[in-house]
Amino acid sequence: MLNLERLRTLDAVARHGSVSGAADVSQQLSKLEREVGQQLLAKNGRGVRLTDAGLLLAEHAARILSQVQMAQADIEAQRGQVVGQVRVAGFPTAARGLFPAALAALREGHPDLRVRTTELEPENGVRAVLRGDADLALVLDWSNKRAPVPGGLERAHLLDDSADVALPAGHPLAGREAVDLVDFADEEWVSWPEGEFCHDWLMFTLRSQGIEPRIGHLAGEHHTQLALVAAGLGVCVTPRLGRPVPEGVVFVPVRQQVRRHIYATWRADAGRRPSVRAVVGALRAAAEPLGS
Repeated sequence: MLNLERLRTLDAVARHGSVSGAADVSQQLSKLEREVGQQLLAKNGRGVRLTDAGLLLAEHAARILSQVQMAQADIEAQRGQVVGQVRVAGFPTAARGLFPAALAALREGHPDLRVRTTELEPENGVRAVLRGDADLALVLDWSNKRAPVPGGLERAHLLDDSADVALPAGHPLAGREAVDLVDFADEEWVSWPEGEFCHDWLMFTLRSQGIEPRIGHLAGEHHTQLALVAAGLGVCVTPRLGRPVPEGVVFVPVRQQVRRHIYATWRADAGRRPSVRAVVGALRAAAEPLGS
């Protein structure tokens, strides 16, 4: 008997092209290789690729998992009720800015629905949906750097979220009504960790303005980034959604607006589930007054 969770892992690797994002992925695939008696992964430079056997099994896994999702969707649709459990992943600012209102509305409107949430960065949220570890994930891209949608996923736009430059209160430009990114060509920047989509976006955006970024500090949480700014250790780009407002920091808009696009994403074969549609609707309602 093939293990369904291991097939989910293989399917996620086939769709996303990576075995990263979960500590037990390699272990799960090793067990699956023992189950089928064939090698499913082979080294490919610094990464891995699926062998012919792996590709063949991945095709079957996609069909099996799609049938499981459709069966669940059909059962829920036949009942026509918003019940059961939905697992939702969101990156920290979206979780802070959208989850409370959306979850409160769902609890009031659909008391038989259980929503479990967890914080995951967008890339990991996509992997969780592909693996079947999450039913929905909140993801993002930027107006000048779009993120592709992996095959088999659908998404719904929730809001556009403007970003400002965060400056120490005593900075010479703190009193401006608006700034240009080139105004900070000689500044040190506080950025997201290397390898994250938002870090890559910042590097791309600054270089497109002719600025070679001087990155002084890396921090994943906006609270940490802004604490460093308040201490006079650099400047950063900070989106407005779920943004803390610490003392000693001033936010100044960018003349050529910098925006994040925030989406909910889910497997296409789960789109008929009333519970999934209800969660997307609640997230849209929570996002409506926040768009900028």
